[in-house]
This record gives sequence, structure tokens and C-alpha cells, in this order.
Amino acid sequence: MSAPIVHGGGITAAAATFGGRPEDWLDLSTGINPCPVALPDIPARAWHRLPDRHLIDEARRAARDHYRSGEILPLPVPGTQSVIQLLPRLVEADRLVGGTDNSVAVTDNRVAVTDNRVAVVSPTYGEYARAFASAGFAVDAVDDIAAIGAGHRLAVVVNPNNPDGLIWPAETLIALHDRMKAADGLLVVDEAFGDTDPALSLASRAPQLSNLVIFRSFGKFFGLAGLRLGFAIARSDILARFEDWLGPWAVSGPALSIAASLLRSDVSPIRGRINERCAGLHGVLTGAGLQLSGGTALFTLVADARADDIYTHLCRHHILVRKFDYAPEWLRFGLPPDPAADRRLGEALQRFER
Repeated sequence: MSAPIVHGGGITAAAATFGGRPEDWLDLSTGINPCPVALPDIPARAWHRLPDRHLIDEARRAARDHYRSGEILPLPVPGTQSVIQLLPRLVEADRLVGGTDNSVAVTDNRVAVTDNRVAVVSPTYGEYARAFASAGFAVDAVDDIAAIGAGHRLAVVVNPNNPDGLIWPAETLIALHDRMKAADGLLVVDEAFGDTDPALSLASRAPQLSNLVIFRSFGKFFGLAGLRLGFAIARSDILARFEDWLGPWAVSGPALSIAASLLRSDVSPIRGRINERCAGLHGVLTGAGLQLSGGTALFTLVADARADDIYTHLCRHHILVRKFDYAPEWLRFGLPPDPAADRRLGEALQRFER
């Protein structure tokens, strides 16, 4: 088993090292909307009863309309991390069902995939590579879609990418899908940060792209990460496998009720607030002389040779940002929730000795 990946959001550990109460820290280490939306009314039966089929179907119809996925009803999942961990199993099942060559051996009732190579456009969210490596797959970390070939059973592209915000045009991804399909492979496009720019999404094309799997995050955009909710968009047999493997009642009734309501709401004020907060963050960072190296509306990447010192300095001021062991010159800044937080960050950065 590979070592756990360090993610953003570790306020408790940071406070244990640098002092202060966790609730007094300014957490800028994630890419989550810091201005959570107001919760809609949740029927008492959603808390009292197991989530019945009608509640699941209502959330799926709302997600279809929100993501514009046409005939595909997105599958609600308990956070997209839950289905990332199912991807190795999906590759094995897809190869076994496909049966187009001799690359699957069955030994002692277990399926052994011999052409077990996948590609992950990197650097990116580390749990994809970890999930496949833990399942015995060879993972090629590629820096360009052109490096993905017929030998890859599955390819992962995060679009827009985390942490650098790199965007791949839809037509480039569709061409990659067609290459993967021709080789009996699958393309996974993670659109966790796609809600701030819906034009980037492939969801509306998904009904015509049979070997495409799209993951969408719910909590990042709505500021409700603790709800642990996401959606998978793919052809029906793939979604049926995910649903079966996740087991009954995988998503809670309250989460389904909240999703059905918020996905049907007018989200333009949410986008406007996020863009306002992003502009505030950019003003603070550029005012401190930092170089903006990429990002999305929900986070900004800074490149600086002093990144480790800046990180420690901010921690001493009880401000947590995200650093990267594979790119020591990078820091990722999430959005401050309000102008007061902008000022707090700006004042701390101004005190950093250059």
C-alpha cells in the first residue's frame, strides 16, 4: 500500500505545530468556495428514512439539467474520491467484458490484467495515480495528451487541472477519447473545478462519447465539501457498475435533497461571488510581489523560489496554504472568504522578509 497523499485542509495538524485554535486559522489550503451557499429546506423524512429511489432519481434529473448531460442521468456518489478508487476495478471489468484479445488471464477465479498500463496527465490530483498503483497497475505520468498511446487501458485528464489550472480544449479531449476508444480504452475527465466555467465541460457531448467517464464535484462550487457528494457521467453500463460496487444507500437522503434543490437554483450569483473573491486574492498576491503561475477561479498557483519560507511564515501567522513536495517552488492559495481575510493575508505577506 502506498503512503497517504497530503492534501489541503490540514488545519488541525498545522495548529498543533504552529499553535492557535484551529477555528482561528485562515484556511486557504483548499480549492473550495469559502462562501457556502445557504442550505435549502430539507424534508424531515430525508433524515428519518433511508434514501428511496424517488429521491435518487430527483437528484439525478436535477444533475442532468444542471450539467446538460442530455439522455445521461448522472450518478450521485459519496464524493468523487469514492469512484476514483473504483477505476482499477472498472478497467478490469471492461477488459473482461470486452474480450477482444487475450490480455486477460483468469487464475484461481481472479482476473489478472496483463496490459495493465494507464496514463495520468501530470502533475495533478494525486489520488488517481495512487489508486492505480495500489491495484498493481503501471502508471505513466505524462505531461502532454500526445504522450497517451494505444498501450494505455485508461487515461486521466483533470480539466481544468489541479493545481496549475491548465485547460485542454474540448476538441482535443474528444480526439483523445476517439483514440482511446479505438484501442478499447477509457478516458476519464475530472471536471471537479468545472462549475465556474461550464463551457469547458464535455458533459453535453457525453451521450456521443461512449468510452468517456466524467467526474463532477458538488461540494467545491457550492462550498459544501463536508456533504461528500459528487456525480459521475458515463454510459449506462458503467454507471450501473459504479452503483453496484458502491452498494445501497451510498449517498445520504439529506445530501440528495440538497443536491436536487441547489442544482435547480440560479447559480450565477455563486459564480459572481467566486469571481469577486478571486479578484480580491489576485490583488493581494500581486500587491505582495508574488508571481501568479496558474489556477482556476477557486484557487491560484504561485511560483516562488522562497515558497517553503513563505509557507512557514504564513503558518506562523495562522494562515494555511498548500505546498507541494514534487514542486517545492509552488504554493496554492485558495480564496479568502471576505475582504477582511484579504487584508489579513496581505498584512502577513507584507511582513515576510525578502
